[in-house]
Amino acid sequence: MKNTIFTGAATAIVTPLNEKGIDFEAFSKLINWQIEEGIDAIVVAGTTGEGSTLTDAEHKEAIKFCVETVAGRVPVIAGTGSNDIAYAISLTKYACEVGADAMLLVTPYYNKSTQNGLIKSFSAVADASTKPCILYNVPSRTGCNLKPETCAALAKHPNIVAIKEASGDISQVAAISRLCGDELDIYSGNDDQIIPVMSLGGKGVISVLSNLLPRETSQMCHAYLNGECKKALDMQLKYLPLIDSLFCEVNPIPVKAAMSAMGYCDNFLRLPLTPMEDANEKRLLSDMKNVEIKF
Repeated sequence: MKNTIFTGAATAIVTPLNEKGIDFEAFSKLINWQIEEGIDAIVVAGTTGEGSTLTDAEHKEAIKFCVETVAGRVPVIAGTGSNDIAYAISLTKYACEVGADAMLLVTPYYNKSTQNGLIKSFSAVADASTKPCILYNVPSRTGCNLKPETCAALAKHPNIVAIKEASGDISQVAAISRLCGDELDIYSGNDDQIIPVMSLGGKGVISVLSNLLPRETSQMCHAYLNGECKKALDMQLKYLPLIDSLFCEVNPIPVKAAMSAMGYCDNFLRLPLTPMEDANEKRLLSDMKNVEIKF
């Protein structure tokens, strides 16, 4: 059995941006609030953190700043995956050097890969890492699915300890759980499937929802882990309308609008992302009010 990086909820945290770059004052405020609210871990410079449009310097600055601000209070997981494996290796080495606790490695996108190519690519990055690695499967974005049998092969690597599963395919999650057992922790990559994934052995979620509701998202996970299944299910169902609104446009467009409304960052996105459509934003704000989020 490998060591578990975290149980519960990790926030795939937004990166506060403005026309000058990263707003580190806002970033510090957001990170500290997340920890004060009881979040279990933080993922920096992932999809929600707009890692794909950060410059190399900004990407590294975001990771280093997050590690320093968190200061060991919760695990910091750095998004270091890329379709360019040489770059992923370089960024992973940097994140290890500055003290990130784990890496989040997305499947190669656009150029995609065969399953054999995925095994070789992830293994090459994991070989270069001095910290544990979480695989990230999100075929709706990458056009590349990480199959259960491939997960089982990768789980043999001592540095590959978990997967963020965002395929939306519960049958695939079940197959990963069956084939990998204790050798690969599973985290839901979809906020609308937190409890279903945990019912198949998942340890929690890497979440967008927890940007807004860190305490509640963590409580949902821990309620399930503590055997309070009905409480956990009720929370999952309570937040479904808000979750739907958070994904009614491409992530992180809605969550950036939400966090801006809450006063944690500017509603600033880099192209090709654009601000939320008015009708969708009204829906989002209404769903936030319905669960008593103050803004």
